[in-house]
Amino acid sequence: MFEKYRVRIESEIRNTVAQMGEKTRLRDACEYALTNGGKRLRPLFVLMIAEALGRGLDAMPAALSVEFFHTASLIADDLPCMDNDDERRARPSLHKAFKEGIALLASYTFIAMGYEGIYKNGLGRPPEATILSLEIATRCAGIFGATNGQFLDLFPPDQSLETIQKIMTQKTVTLFQISFAFGWLFGGGDPARLKEVEACAHHLGMAFQIGDDLNDEGQDAGINMAGVLGREKTFVLFEREMESFVTGLKSLNLWNIEFEKAADYLYGLPAAQKN
Repeated sequence: MFEKYRVRIESEIRNTVAQMGEKTRLRDACEYALTNGGKRLRPLFVLMIAEALGRGLDAMPAALSVEFFHTASLIADDLPCMDNDDERRARPSLHKAFKEGIALLASYTFIAMGYEGIYKNGLGRPPEATILSLEIATRCAGIFGATNGQFLDLFPPDQSLETIQKIMTQKTVTLFQISFAFGWLFGGGDPARLKEVEACAHHLGMAFQIGDDLNDEGQDAGINMAGVLGREKTFVLFEREMESFVTGLKSLNLWNIEFEKAADYLYGLPAAQKN
């Protein structure tokens, strides 16, 4: 069911690479990072929400923006001065394949491309969607969002549940909030309900990260919720976030067969049962 979205997203990514000018090491690095696999969940949700609204409006430029922001964050996270990861999705991380300087420049490139996509999606539209999209992108990416989330992940003040939840919210949830907001705004949703949309995305992002922690318990070098709380309590929190996510979708009149399948996928994220 999701393949139709992935096919469109991958096609647009290839078109984007083709438009990146002459072949250079930087251009090659950008192509390497963009085509290094990934589920494309964040742009997929942009398109799913826009289509669920049923107004026939194109949200693809904004969907790509989220993927560009996400790719930029992954490049930065892998750097030796950050998480120092040698691999990303079973291939050498970008700084290993292209050196640190080029990796950093590629990250800058994707941030700029992300904001360009917001501009492109707003062309010929009422300005409110573009203005609100810019606001949420800057808020969620900055010192009150993903940037501070990475800082806390590198330098956690403690290993309390509060700290773990703050890292999850700022580092992971924020990109899902951008995805949902872009899909809602560029899909023609009522801007007055944007806070509800962000709240729904918050529950999705938390469920996604908690599920990831349940999978990675004992392997994650950082703070892991399952390692701190135990699997059973963590699984209860996962289920609670999933229930709130589904409730939010229904309240926003977004619940359809595709989101039902998405919920089924998310429920299957924890590799093992709660025990």
